[in-house]
Amino acid sequence: MSDRKRSTALALASALAAGSAVLLAAPAAQAAVIDVAYDCKTPIGDKSAVSPIDIKAVKEGDGYKLTMSFQKGVSSSPVELGKGAMSPSAVILVEGAEKASVPVSGASNPEAIPANTPIKITDLSGTYKPKKSGKVNFTAGVLTIKALGTTTTCTPGNSPKPSLELDVTAAAGGGGGTQSGGSGSGGGDTLPQTGPTDSALALGTLGGTVLLSGAVGVLWLTRRGQRARS
Repeated sequence: MSDRKRSTALALASALAAGSAVLLAAPAAQAAVIDVAYDCKTPIGDKSAVSPIDIKAVKEGDGYKLTMSFQKGVSSSPVELGKGAMSPSAVILVEGAEKASVPVSGASNPEAIPANTPIKITDLSGTYKPKKSGKVNFTAGVLTIKALGTTTTCTPGNSPKPSLELDVTAAAGGGGGTQSGGSGSGGGDTLPQTGPTDSALALGTLGGTVLLSGAVGVLWLTRRGQRARS
């Protein structure tokens, strides 16, 4: 084998090895389109619909941008919904290394929706900031549709499987995020939050006090010096 061919083969092998290393370093993710059977409470009675749902995650900073896509319409309206008349939002449930619920929302309907036609939900997105590292899965939760002053609530009735499983990494210091906590019952007193923000405020207050004390000391020494000269 000539030196040129040998160099080419070595370069190709190195590139393949580097590519394999990148693939191995990438976080493991498993995604699936899941049929979600929604039971909807509407102003005109109960309705049901099944929509395949896809959830994707993209790393952004110390969190992950989640996008929830509906492949079929859900519910319907007895009257036409004009452009921008419908506002959708939902919750994505997180389980695994931690339990959380991530609120997601999307744009209003870009076009008018005819009466008695399944409502196509625009893509819904939100940010998930893990507080714990590990494997988590994301499952479609409650869907809320607001239109013409009314609210329709659609709850998954078939205990859908997760749409996405992902290895996540928490930010240094425990993170925090836009998601709410688990499904425990609330109602208790909220404890004051402590963390970097509070520390910064405390240090700022302390710094201001020291600065003020120093200024008073300088002023006192200046006046004392003036009295001594007089």
